[in-house]
Parts: sequence; structure tokens; C-alpha cells
Amino acid sequence: MTIRPRFVVLSAAVAASVLAAGITMIGTADAASTLGASAAQSGRYFGAAIAAGKLSNSTYTGILNREFNSVTPENEMKWDATEPSQGSFNYSGGDRILSQGQSMGAKVRGHALLWYQQEPGWAQSMSGTALRNAMMNHVTQVATHYKGKIYAWDVVNEAFADGGSGGRRDSNLQRTGNDWIEAAFKAARAADPNAKLCYNDYNTDGVNAKSTGIYNMVKDFKARGVPIDCVGFQSHLGTSIPGDYQSNLQRFAALGVDVQITELDVAQGGNQANIYATVTRACLAVSRCTGITVWGIRDSDSWRTGENPLLFDNSGNKKAAYTSVLNALNAAGPTNPTTSPTTGPTTGPTTPPAGGGGCTASTSLNSWNGGYVATVRVAAGASAVNGWTVSLTLPSGSALTSVWSATNTGTTGAVSFRNVSYNGQIAAGGYTEFGFQGTGTGPAATPACQVG
Repeated sequence: MTIRPRFVVLSAAVAASVLAAGITMIGTADAASTLGASAAQSGRYFGAAIAAGKLSNSTYTGILNREFNSVTPENEMKWDATEPSQGSFNYSGGDRILSQGQSMGAKVRGHALLWYQQEPGWAQSMSGTALRNAMMNHVTQVATHYKGKIYAWDVVNEAFADGGSGGRRDSNLQRTGNDWIEAAFKAARAADPNAKLCYNDYNTDGVNAKSTGIYNMVKDFKARGVPIDCVGFQSHLGTSIPGDYQSNLQRFAALGVDVQITELDVAQGGNQANIYATVTRACLAVSRCTGITVWGIRDSDSWRTGENPLLFDNSGNKKAAYTSVLNALNAAGPTNPTTSPTTGPTTGPTTPPAGGGGCTASTSLNSWNGGYVATVRVAAGASAVNGWTVSLTLPSGSALTSVWSATNTGTTGAVSFRNVSYNGQIAAGGYTEFGFQGTGTGPAATPACQVG
């Protein structure tokens, strides 16, 4: 089913207020009456995991097009789907999900490059060096195929064990060597420098042994310069939610990574709407929580048969949980993310041009002996930004080794960074971020930002 937009004429005052809030108008309704548009008011996304085989269902696709501004493939980009025979790749299902997302103007999350489940049969029978080489080739080939088109990849999925050990899960992937996760992240970064690279897992919603094991891995990766940009919290919840849910998100964000709710669903019961609202408010309260994804659209689409865990019932009607999420998103209202706290030493923003337009840039550094990772926040002033370039000078002896979510000119001395396709447009008062890794000492001076 093709959804054809209805067009309305906006007065100058209304149009200006829409642009200022960074909202995309959808049909004739108030933009804040849908999940994606409401999330966009605070610079976030609200997405759904979708299946290519259901895109021919008009009710399913109608809700998808109307409500969400991010999509994740349920199965179409996993290893068994994309490389059914060794060295023979099939992207038909994944490409269909990508096309759907692009047609909606939505972010596309890639899920998942490596997972101990849903390995193709040929990989299940491999081990040691042969499997390691096959893993790295798979990551490289798939990430290269989708280069520049994926907002964020779940590079590794569910690699930590349940229970009280906080250790790694035993799998044929783990048995190739304890460095397999960082090797996968490095391969993904090399294949697509502009995608955010995430680790994703379940039963990590509160502070527990498993989430702490992942926390320690992320902390180690950041200290050693292993490229990791985000952590995904699946949040398959029952009839309660850990009391430290928000503080758990915040402790990861304090490491200098984004956090994302990646597979949210909640068992139906008297508390379902409250739990959905609590998750939404927690994400809104953590400045580096960039968005929420629900795992499916209607209850009938859920993998949790009989639990009715989603925001729409089997017929596609909005449930009380839907209203609770929308109200929580709208309660946050349009925000100015540039006032959110950052982690690590940060250079001050550049002085905006007269009139409050233009763009500013500030840098957060995570440094160690001999290297660093820099996160640069590019913020719009009183006017929306359409394209930006950030310039800075690296200290003597410093050299770029990788860049993500931007393209660079130069690797030493005076360098500049240009937006990529998905982050060039910034709503008035909003921001985007890119990053780079380097050897030597990170930049100390305030970067310059230019619009256009």
C-alpha cells in the first residue's frame, strides 16, 4: 500500500513554529500526535522492528508510515539471511527494509552483524581461525554493502551470559578468542566509518551482574580506543521494571556512549501503560538516550505470543500503552539538547553569529597514553542548519586514524569534517554528533563551525 501525503497550507507563524521545534508535519494532524514526531521534538527517534513479509499488509504499513521515524529489520540483516552459503550474499530482504525506511525518511538500524544464534548452518560447524576469518569477512561485506545508509549497527548481539557471573556467553564465536567482539567492532568501523556501532543485549535493564559485565567491557573499549558508539538495551519487560532503570542507562552514558532502547515490549497487564511511560521518561531524562524501538507493531506481530506486549492491538487500534508513551513524549516538549550535560573535559562552544543563527561546535575527549577518541557536538542556533563543516587544528604529533558520522579532509594539522547524508540537517536549537579517533594528543582548541 502506498501512503500518499495530504498537503496543507501553513501560515507563516505556524510554519516557523514547526521548524523551530524540528518537527516534520504528517498529514493534516498536529505533528506531535504521532510517536515519531513527538520523539523528534527532543531530537530522538521512536522506531519499530519490522518484517519484510508484512509490508504488503495495509494496516501494518499504514501504522508504520504514520507513527515511526526509525526502522529495524527483525531478521533480514542477520547472518543466516545475508550469507546463507559461505561467500554468497543475499541482501534482498535487508534491502527491502532499507527501502521502506528510506521511503519514510526514517533512520535505519542494522540488526545484527554477529549473533551466536541464527548463524547459517555452514558457520555453526566451523571453529577456530576458520570461523574467525569467516566472521570478519561477514562483518566487512555486509557493513560495506550498506555503507552510508545505516544509522547504527548492532555489531554484536547477546554475547554475555545470564546469571551472576557477569562473564561472556560460551559460543563458537567466543571460542575463537576473547578479543572477537573488539575485532568485530574494528572491522565494522573500517567498513562503514559513518555508522554508529552498538553492542546489544537483554536482561540488562537494571544494575546487575550481566549489565555490569557489559559496562566493564565498554569502559575498557573506550579506554583502549576500540570503536564503540552505543549500547542497546532490549528491554523485553514483564509486569514490572527495575527501579534503577534510568540510573543504569545514565551510568553507561557517562562512559561516553549513546544508549538506545532497542527491542521494547511489555507483557500486558494492569501495569503495562505505566511501564511503557516509565521507559519513555527514563530515555528522555538521559541526554545520550537517542531513541526507542518497539519490537513489532501490533500484538499479533509480536514474538511473545499471548502476552499482547505492543502499543497496537491485533486490529491495529491504539492501546492505553500507546497513549501513555505519546503523553510522556509530549510532556518533554521541544528541548534544547545543547544544554544537556556532557562527559569528560569539553571545550566551550564557538560564539554564534549575530542574530543567533549559524552553528557551534564543542568537543569531548576520552584520552589515554598515546591516543584519544573525540566526540564533537554540532549545534544549530536560532535557525535550522542545512549542511555543516567543522574545522580544527590537531596538535603536533596527532594524527586521525578513523572518523565516523562525518567525512574528513586531512589527517594532521588543520583538518575539517563535513556532514554525511543523514546528519546534515539540524533543527533550530538541535544538535548532532560525530567522532574521530587519533594517535597522540587530542585537540584542545575550540573547533569552528560553518553552515553550508
